[in-house]
Amino acid sequence: MTASDSPAAPSAARDADLVQVEHLTMCFGQHLVQRDLDFTIRRNEVFVIMGGSGCGKSTLLRHLIGLQKPAAGLVRYGEQDLNTSEGEVLAGLRRQFGVMFQAGALWSSMSVGDNVMLPLELFTRKTAAEREQVARDKLAQVGLAESFDEAPSALSGGMRKRAAIARAMALEPPLLYLDEPSAGLDPLTSAHIDELILDLRRRLGTTVVMVTHELDSIFAVADRALFLDADEKTMTALDSPQALAAHGPDKVRAFLRRRPRDLAAPGAA
Repeated sequence: MTASDSPAAPSAARDADLVQVEHLTMCFGQHLVQRDLDFTIRRNEVFVIMGGSGCGKSTLLRHLIGLQKPAAGLVRYGEQDLNTSEGEVLAGLRRQFGVMFQAGALWSSMSVGDNVMLPLELFTRKTAAEREQVARDKLAQVGLAESFDEAPSALSGGMRKRAAIARAMALEPPLLYLDEPSAGLDPLTSAHIDELILDLRRRLGTTVVMVTHELDSIFAVADRALFLDADEKTMTALDSPQALAAHGPDKVRAFLRRRPRDLAAPGAA
């Protein structure tokens, strides 16, 4: 497995690591999904989880955010094991990251602004006016300043994705998890999402972990990319996409050399 550093990636020193995954094995009942995963996620990097359909990308994301417990191994934030932490310690860990699920998962019965304010209402003591101001600021950061009072159903697919990112950012976590942020979007809208991700990292220092199989997004945003092999049931590569495309294992190079989509295709965010 290749493991050289991307020139744009932060130092590999342990104090630069935000998340450590150690000997992680994931199962559904008796079915093995992935085994013995070992990697770190560094501060201020865009880390992509990639691989073919059914390899366990979204399952890994659910383990990273604590929605599923591993069959073996651990996910560590600093010195804390996510899966053995409880009470206030666990709540504190979960406030360190925001999550955008694949379909956006906005509440249809609430306005866009109310969706973004929900984490603030649940996890902070901010006043209603303070919550509204934060929500408006986050929506402005993702280019949706005029959508505060709109219903999610009134937004395009790309706009719903951006609104979901704004909600994930509401508590200003240092870490964002994005599950297939470009899924189902046209190429131009996907490119806008990529630009937003890079802007969040640049302006706010946010660490982003993204599940995707979209080639253009992988090459546009990833400092490092982890490849999950559906046949070998483990990770087989971790490096910059450029290094993997040039020198990675055969299956990884084949995955990364598929024909990219045409970025000139029409579409609107």
